[in-house]
Amino acid sequence: MSKEKSDSSLIWKIGNKEKLLDTPVFTVNQSLNQAPDGRSGKYICIDAPDWAAVIPVIDNDFLMVKQWRHAYQGLSLEFPGGVVDQGESPEEGARRELLEETGCQAGSLVHLGSFSPNPALFSNRFHVFLATDLKKVGEQKLDADEFLNCQRLSQKEVFEKMGGPECPHALMVAALELYRQHSQKA
Repeated sequence: MSKEKSDSSLIWKIGNKEKLLDTPVFTVNQSLNQAPDGRSGKYICIDAPDWAAVIPVIDNDFLMVKQWRHAYQGLSLEFPGGVVDQGESPEEGARRELLEETGCQAGSLVHLGSFSPNPALFSNRFHVFLATDLKKVGEQKLDADEFLNCQRLSQKEVFEKMGGPECPHALMVAALELYRQHSQKA
């Protein structure tokens, strides 16, 4: 076993970014980065806006959305959420997404945590919120290319399905784990 090095000996120097691809949802950049030992190499980073998800709780149930996911080529049962718009805080984005996708407002919104979806490739953050004291204030107001069904499921059923073919989204698995940790503390 080798002797442990200090964290400062692990830090790379980041070079100038070169834009390789610009899409409506992310930008792919490449930079020439220098390793702690002086060697350098080209590395790809996907720059995207932050994302937020909301775990809406009604009694012992979750309010979920089911939608088509293009890369998965199938339906995915998920917590409401989406992109945090420019100028919004993660909480504002979470409140907006909850309202748009479910027609509900939260009386209480608690931040459960934030993390990197994939720190090797993505620069953005994923923010998870717990929504309680829900009030139905309107209908869904979905984006033009958004088609989803909102449904209420028992927490037991969601825990059983999460990570399986009906609930394949890894970020939803992580969000549910943050909820589990929060619930155990309460």
